This record gives sequence, C-alpha cells and structure tokens, in this order.
Amino acid sequence: MDQLIKEIHSYEDTDYAGETVKTIYFGGGTPSLLEPMQVEQIFSAIHEVFSVDMSEITFEMNPDDVTAEFLSALKNIGINRASMGVQSFQPELLDFMHRAHNRDEALRCIELLEKTGFDTYTVDLIYGNPGQSLEQLEQDLETLLRFDPPHISAYSLTIEPRTRLGKQVELGRIAPPEDDKVADHFDLINERFREHGIRRYEVSNYSKPGKEAVHNSSYWEHENYLGFGPGAHSFWWGEEAVRWENEADLRKYVQAESNPQKGKLTHLQLAEERLMMGLRTRKGIGVEELGNQYDYELNDRQKEYLDKRQAEDKLQLDKRIRLTDKGIKIADAIILDLVTLH
Repeated sequence: MDQLIKEIHSYEDTDYAGETVKTIYFGGGTPSLLEPMQVEQIFSAIHEVFSVDMSEITFEMNPDDVTAEFLSALKNIGINRASMGVQSFQPELLDFMHRAHNRDEALRCIELLEKTGFDTYTVDLIYGNPGQSLEQLEQDLETLLRFDPPHISAYSLTIEPRTRLGKQVELGRIAPPEDDKVADHFDLINERFREHGIRRYEVSNYSKPGKEAVHNSSYWEHENYLGFGPGAHSFWWGEEAVRWENEADLRKYVQAESNPQKGKLTHLQLAEERLMMGLRTRKGIGVEELGNQYDYELNDRQKEYLDKRQAEDKLQLDKRIRLTDKGIKIADAIILDLVTLH
C-alpha cells in the first residue's frame, strides 16, 4: 500500500496528471482483500494528484471475500460497479478451477450486490472447460439469468503453458475441449443472453443497453490509461505513443527496484492493434478512422479478402468493418489474416 501510494504521487506535476481521470478499475489480482480504509487511501492519493471527473469505478471481488458491510463500505467510498468472479455454479467445475468459493457463496454474493444497490455489476463466467457438458453450461446460465444481471463477461477457458492446467494437458492427464464443442457453448451463451436482452458488444462481453463497461471500452479504443501496482500496464499517446509495464515481482515493486522502460509504438503497430481490438467489438472499426488517425490504408488484397468474408456472411463492410455473429466465432483467424495481408 505504501509503495502504491508513492507510485501514484510520482505522477504529480507531470504531463500525465493534466488529463482528467474518468474511470478507475481495481483489479486483477484480488482487490477485495483490501480493507475499505485502504481503498479510501488510494482514492485520496488519486484525487490529490489528478483532475477527477468519474463516470465509472469498478472493483473486482471474489465471492468468498464479500459481506454486506464490505459492499456498503465500498459503495459509500464511491465504487459504483462491481465485478464478480463467479466462473461457474457447478461444484465440480469450481474444484477443477481451484476457486476458493463455492456455489452458495457465489449465489449469496450476487444477492448481496442487488440488495446493496450497486448502480451496475458484472459477473464472470468461464465456458469450454474440459469435461464441461452443454447441460452443465445451460444450468449455469439458467442460475445466473434468474438474477437478470446488467453485464456478463463470458470467457472460453484458455490453457496457458507453464501453468498447473497447462502441465496436466501436456502430460495427457486432461484433454482440452474440441473446437466444435467450444463453438456450441459460444452459440448457447449468445442465444440465451439474447433472449434476456443482454447483447454481445465484444467477443467476451455482454450487457443490457447502456450497461457496457466504460473502462474496458477505453482500452479497445486506444484511450490513454495509467496502471499502478506490480504488473500494471500503461499506455499514453501524446506527441508519440508509448507503452510500459511495472515488473510483476512484488519484492522488487515494494523495494522500488523496478524501473519500467517505455517502448515507442509506430503508427503501423497502433493500426494493427486498433484493428485487432476494434474487430472484436460490435461497433467494429471505421475505415476512415484507420486512414485519418493511423495513416493506414487497406490494400487490394485486404479489400478482396474482406469482400470474400462478407459474401460468407462473416462480416459487414461499408464505412466500417464489423464482424457478424458467424464471424466473431473465428475473430482471431480473420484478424490474423487481415493483418498478414497488409
């Protein structure tokens, strides 16, 4: 906490402090381990250093950390959006993912969020787990949708190398789910959410109209952001675009041994990033925006590729490039093809 406060104050009287802070996001990690008083200290430091005009303040929390008193304290401090990492309501899947909470704690936590009167909240779900059936996913969706949540983030399980799960897959102890099965899960999620007026606005994010995550959208649209704490990332586009990240090593962070190096980004790198992020969203990306802001023009090969995908009903192409529901399932492949053809 002491080092975090020092890091925030290190931006005092810099160009970075001149831009108004519109959103704050507490996470990842487990910020719900903080005491409300510590959250207040962080807020005080931000207000002392930056000009603040807040529209959204999100706080990530684990169900097993939450009490009615804790939520009320956060709300009084000014937190107006909660992010709840439920992942599943199935006991066997929670065990598989090594989650600290159980089904009852997850249900109680969502009930508390509604009773405490948060302006909005989001719940995380993970699908495509090894051995997860379509029926299990259906049960998870039915349980969650009974609460009529304003926002849901639904992620396909990612198997990373050098993790416990990655090692088990490598040793053949666990078989990763087949692509067709994951696609069936994705279709079921889209169908059920649409029936409840919850629309996909990014590959993994769904919301009721007007409940989209403001903070997350700023990442996708290349707005400036500062990250504080070990492992935090920052991006700033002033006279030039730079990105840097704090070292994830907690000891080095606490002892102020970390000295992040800023890496400059070219217009081509920025354009490719914008394409990658924009095409993952329902809004897509404007062709004129690519030219005006990034000096990036689509070449003949890219235009031909886009025409073919449009004929296959995988995207819509006019003044913007937008992937359809059919195209969003293979968004990564389409984006990679498009960038490679430049």
